[in-house]
Amino acid sequence: MDVRFGPEEQIVWPASVLTGILMCAAVYDITREVSSRCYKGYNGLNELHKLEWNNRGFSTFHALVAAVVSFYLLVISDLFSKDVHGAIIIDRKSWMSDAMFGVSLGYFLTDLLMILWHFPSLGGKEYLLHHGLSMYAISLALLSGKGHVYILMVLITEATTPFVNLRWYLDLAGRKDSKLYLYNGVALFAGWLVARVILFVYFFAHVYLHFDQVRTVFPLGFYSMMAVPPAMSAMNLLWFRKICKGMVKAMSSANRSQCVKTD
Repeated sequence: MDVRFGPEEQIVWPASVLTGILMCAAVYDITREVSSRCYKGYNGLNELHKLEWNNRGFSTFHALVAAVVSFYLLVISDLFSKDVHGAIIIDRKSWMSDAMFGVSLGYFLTDLLMILWHFPSLGGKEYLLHHGLSMYAISLALLSGKGHVYILMVLITEATTPFVNLRWYLDLAGRKDSKLYLYNGVALFAGWLVARVILFVYFFAHVYLHFDQVRTVFPLGFYSMMAVPPAMSAMNLLWFRKICKGMVKAMSSANRSQCVKTD
């Protein structure tokens, strides 16, 4: 399916940014209403925990949308297929990638403002750096129309966010000893390894193999492409180290509990 667009089909990107902000507000309210009615423990949470609970609701929603749209454009559609379109890969884009980038900007902006307002309760300096780099890279791609393929690759990594959020929900609900917590930890480990470690290896290999095209990008875009992805990858590796430690600890605890039951 050809998802490229012509001049008459273009959308105004500020509208998609506003859509992202409104999406966050709507899902925030929906999370609050559903949680207060379906989970008895929600009403017993303090205000800061309720705030983060609802925040993670729209974080999960954005992650699912971003991962699905990115996967569709990269894998299912023929937008970046070789020898299908005339334009070089670095210049290919679509109305859907523009819209997704705008929505993601709206999400990152909303989340960043909430983190700053309640700093450091909703996240530390690493979150500020992550969101800042994400907004910078997405903005460059959105305004220049260059490198959409690489931004989409990075947005696929958002697929791990629901597992991170579920881990937080289960921890807050006192379910750290449950099988669901353990299974989610294993899924988070596997997902992070694939989406945020191995995928970045593919990302850098793709840049290397298409470096002749990457060099055609305007100077700021080129140097940003050389600097931002390695920084993001380094953060992913640091977080992966923490995930590995957490999984080993959880599995050791589960084994000890099993031994106690057996005895």
